[in-house]
Amino acid sequence: MNFKILRTLLVLFSVTAVLFGCQSQDTQESSNNEGNKISVIASFLPMYEFTKNVAGDRAEVQLMVSEGQDAHHYEPSAQDVAAVNEADVFVYSSEEMEFWTKSLFNTIENDNLIIARAADGPGKSDTDSVQVEGVANHYHTGDEIELTAQLTGDADYDHWHWYQRANADEEWAAISGQGTETFTFEAPEESFEVQAVVYDNNHEVYAESEPVELHIDNHDSHEHEDEEHEDHSDAHAGEEISIAGLADHYHTGDVVTLVAESHEETDFEHWNWFIREDADQEWEAVPDQETERFEYKTTGESFEAKAVLYDNDNNVHAESSSVSVLIDDHEDQDPHIWLDPVLAQDQVLAIRNALIEADPDGKEIYEENAEAFVEELKALDEEYRTTLEDAENRAFVVQHQAFGYLAERYDLEQIAIGGLSTEVEPSPSRIAEIGELVQEHNVPVIYYQQGASSSIAQTVAAETGTETAVLYDLEVLSEELLANDLGYLDAMRQNLKALQTSIY
Repeated sequence: MNFKILRTLLVLFSVTAVLFGCQSQDTQESSNNEGNKISVIASFLPMYEFTKNVAGDRAEVQLMVSEGQDAHHYEPSAQDVAAVNEADVFVYSSEEMEFWTKSLFNTIENDNLIIARAADGPGKSDTDSVQVEGVANHYHTGDEIELTAQLTGDADYDHWHWYQRANADEEWAAISGQGTETFTFEAPEESFEVQAVVYDNNHEVYAESEPVELHIDNHDSHEHEDEEHEDHSDAHAGEEISIAGLADHYHTGDVVTLVAESHEETDFEHWNWFIREDADQEWEAVPDQETERFEYKTTGESFEAKAVLYDNDNNVHAESSSVSVLIDDHEDQDPHIWLDPVLAQDQVLAIRNALIEADPDGKEIYEENAEAFVEELKALDEEYRTTLEDAENRAFVVQHQAFGYLAERYDLEQIAIGGLSTEVEPSPSRIAEIGELVQEHNVPVIYYQQGASSSIAQTVAAETGTETAVLYDLEVLSEELLANDLGYLDAMRQNLKALQTSIY
């Protein structure tokens, strides 16, 4: 073989080997990078969008609350819990929005999980804590329990709530009439847990105590009473009354609308509704509430309510369990922080910090992506400001009070048809009251949240001669959002367009 040809072939073989080696190395590195992506789970749509924009291709981001599901009342499945147990980061807004996160955190077993509470923003300190003092070794049924919560650190917040649950397997429930650092409560029959939570000036959770167990020990002295109680309960089995229409909280001036539903067939129609502020008070009958429907305008204090059904001889036939009607004005705020384009920027930065903590090598990418998305949010804020700044009519009416942050940011007045539940249609008297409000404020449109039922808004609009229109609160990944490929920025611009019908 000619020596020149042989040398040429050797050179070509060497070059080919080098190129193949480089390609193999690139493929291997690409495969390694793909396998090294951190796993992130975001609670619901806005948190998912914010996280995707910050993470880019650096992380695998999953949406937990998927199409058509309500972020408020979502119940994580066993599959969800398993996924969070395997994740590196979990992103959510706040317990006031995603009520179920407290239960989720008590269930998961992932010591390495980084939790991003986006409502905290990027600089929230977690050094302060709540300590509960005054817990006795045990209590007897009927004893007065007195506890005091203390906030450590330099913060000066005095907006408190107390919560109770039977055990760690149950959800926390707000206790009515307990709005200060002092907790006073009559000991019930069974042991239970309490927790003290203090809120900041934006009604966001600032700090909370560890669960405190209150042990009830009657030394068997009430055993006979318990047996009698069980016999009494058995005698009324099947006569239970449930109450529909209860919201998680109300504001002062809202009209609480509830409906009692009997679970047995009966011809009895004589009802009474009773209320009391707490267990230390006697039940009081509410005047003019003598049907299965309860309509009551709140005065600013939380209370308990129950419905009683009487037979034809005016004897108690059945009664419901009491329900807690929680009044929480939270300084005209709400948990929908992401609807304020300025506060949304803080949420994005909080997410950025969590991703950097989980993946320090991706710091530069996360910072660049976050900065780019924040610039888009700044542009959105500027659009809202310039569009709305010169409007003379600055009020708008909504079916549910979800746009408080947006209203405060741009000096608007949100008027909510408060106390209405999608479970219960408004009565003629309630519609008449809303009609007066519509006339007073010269309201052309009643807005309802896209993804939620519009039936109440349409009913009220038909009776009051107004129109209905959509505002996106982005709690639900709805069919309309998917069909029109609307992301956060698009939906917020649609909101701005819709608001101009009322704000002009």
